[in-house]
Amino acid sequence: MTPIAPDGQADFIKGRIVMPQSARYAYPDAIVSTAWLADNLADPSLRIFDCTTYLRYETGTGRPYRVENGREDYDRGHIPGSAYLDLQGELSDPSSRYNFMMPEAEDLAARFARKGVGDGTRVILYARKSPQWATRIWWMLRSIGFDDAAVLDGGFDLWEAEGRPTETAETRYEPATLAARPRAGLFVGKDEVKNAIGDGATCTINALAPDLHQGDNPRYGRPGRVPGSVNVPAAALVDAGALTFKSPEEAAELFQSVGADKSKSILLYCGGGIAATLDAFLLHQLGYANIAVYDASMSEWAKDETLPIERG
Repeated sequence: MTPIAPDGQADFIKGRIVMPQSARYAYPDAIVSTAWLADNLADPSLRIFDCTTYLRYETGTGRPYRVENGREDYDRGHIPGSAYLDLQGELSDPSSRYNFMMPEAEDLAARFARKGVGDGTRVILYARKSPQWATRIWWMLRSIGFDDAAVLDGGFDLWEAEGRPTETAETRYEPATLAARPRAGLFVGKDEVKNAIGDGATCTINALAPDLHQGDNPRYGRPGRVPGSVNVPAAALVDAGALTFKSPEEAAELFQSVGADKSKSILLYCGGGIAATLDAFLLHQLGYANIAVYDASMSEWAKDETLPIERG
């Protein structure tokens, strides 16, 4: 077998060409296939959750969108044995003026525990139309110190397209015990993002669509982006047909093309801290060590006139 050179560099060993090492995902257990899940549905340690939420975009209301949970779709059919997680209704801070904001770690751990997440369980998260809802909850679990969670590649859409079984009966797991072990720095606020502007040691990435990044769409208020930020749309990291994650090589190329070097701190934002977690999830998989999500994102930044913004 031809040896593999480290760090993606070609080299020579005793006259033989050593091929560069391909990009790979560092935590493959955090992404599971539909085939794997079908083979393991009977595992009593699994806690499978449909995380689907929808954003219904509106004009003339002063709001960027209306949040709608995916419970009706869950009730019409879901992966056998899976329960439903309402991100806005069950897992977000109700006192915040912004959607989807993180509760305190101990509070969030208690909410997950009531849904059956605890020591000795393995959590599988899936969503419809976009994996960003599953990656958001994955990132939230990681932030409180729970690491035995995975995202279903392709989500419910691929599961259904493959003709796999579904059911309509609701699953409710028995409550569990889950102690919070918070990881600092996985979520940040506007001050950290503002202080990073112009800092060459930080790469700030916008996970929104290009029209929002360029300032052609005023959905969140003032059109534009955090000054100096670069654009890796979450949608670009997912295959448009199968809704599976792009390959490690494709994902790595996208991030490297905007200057997201592993030596830098990475700050990610979007509209409300959802799409940014898809970027964060794959950066973590690619071995980036210092990654943070701006929780309120443009829902806060675009409306705060004291914060700088740029277009074009």
